[in-house]
Amino acid sequence: MPRNPHVTILIANLPAERDRRVIRECLTLEAKGFDVTVIAPRGDKNLKVLPGSRNTRLKPYPVKVYGSGILTFGVEFGWSFACIATRLIGEIFSGRAHAVQVCNPPDVYWPLALALRAIGRPWVFDHHDLCPEVYISRGGEPNKWVLRMLNALEWLTLRTATEVVATNESFKDNAVRKGVHPDKVTVVRNGPSLKEIAVDGDPEEIIAEDGVRKIVYLGVFGPQDNVEGVVLAADELIKLRGRGGWKVVLAGDGESMQSVATLIAERGLEDVVELTGWLNGDQVDEVLRSATIAIQPDLPTRMNQLSTMAKTVEYVGRGLPVVAADGIETRRTLGDAGAYVPTGAPAEFAGMLNELLDDPDRRRQMRKLGRDRFLSKLSWEHQAGPYAAVFERLLAKRLRGRGATPTAQIPRQRTGSDAPARVDQP
Repeated sequence: MPRNPHVTILIANLPAERDRRVIRECLTLEAKGFDVTVIAPRGDKNLKVLPGSRNTRLKPYPVKVYGSGILTFGVEFGWSFACIATRLIGEIFSGRAHAVQVCNPPDVYWPLALALRAIGRPWVFDHHDLCPEVYISRGGEPNKWVLRMLNALEWLTLRTATEVVATNESFKDNAVRKGVHPDKVTVVRNGPSLKEIAVDGDPEEIIAEDGVRKIVYLGVFGPQDNVEGVVLAADELIKLRGRGGWKVVLAGDGESMQSVATLIAERGLEDVVELTGWLNGDQVDEVLRSATIAIQPDLPTRMNQLSTMAKTVEYVGRGLPVVAADGIETRRTLGDAGAYVPTGAPAEFAGMLNELLDDPDRRRQMRKLGRDRFLSKLSWEHQAGPYAAVFERLLAKRLRGRGATPTAQIPRQRTGSDAPARVDQP
């Protein structure tokens, strides 16, 4: 019997078992009859198969250098490129990699796209981050030559792909502006699946036995994520309601972890701000289900205006009210399940948090609205079909050859630049 069509997924910035979007993509492809291999930085050295998958193979590579500046980033990405290229060549000679998906950052793998397409293998770009905007958002005066290089690399990455998977409508519009035909861009949003969330029916607010209400941040601690802003907001909140009856929980890890921990100590906030470190799926669910309010501290930079944060959908999946800085894609995701502040200043966040902590009726309404949006539009169940259809189209001949009936002929849904715009729709 002919073997299953095979998809190879390339990641450069996270071990496969920590990239929740890629995990969902792998499970979706498996369910549709594809075999999958993920080439990514090494995490757990004992893992050979992606946890929770049927047989998704892991082909990890060691990371020798972690970038923190232009030179070290160049060395890190050069090393990653060499490791990924070597393993990808091995996959091709082993009869796999019938199609390849690359996830950014960085946007440096377009030469591999040209090589793969030259031998008739489809290349899909899963656009996770707007790299030029990420660079600008990290602070300081951007180097104009570095910025031009990043824009050129993004253009090359988009234009050399067979198809592009965009995480929201703004990313699709960006791809179309840079010359990608709208029919070659599929919107696949970030978000957990229903089975990842232990919530039945309308979520109820859980109050801890000690009566302490939790304000939760979940995600990466990077310079652009403004986690320090949550700490400063906690300091401001003390001025409004004292130190009792509430607590901030910061769940995650990243390069800003040390500066966040230092700021907590300097401000004497150890009693009201808790650091949990990186959490697995079950721990994420437990922390969010026990929270009263979630906070999205990302400042309204151009990158954050156009980006959908994975944590945002994690929040509304549990029906959590979200306090966030106002932004285009944030509003498209949250709608009225969000409470918005204009600039993201610590005092603004503290003021809105204080209002919500004193308004259980509004929290209850926001919980219901958020959960409804998740169930009707945002959960992975609504993203899996369009995502799988990309590979069903690209590998239709291989699917037919093994007797499968692909769903690739299903018409595309109108999205992005070829659909009517609705600010309140994700």
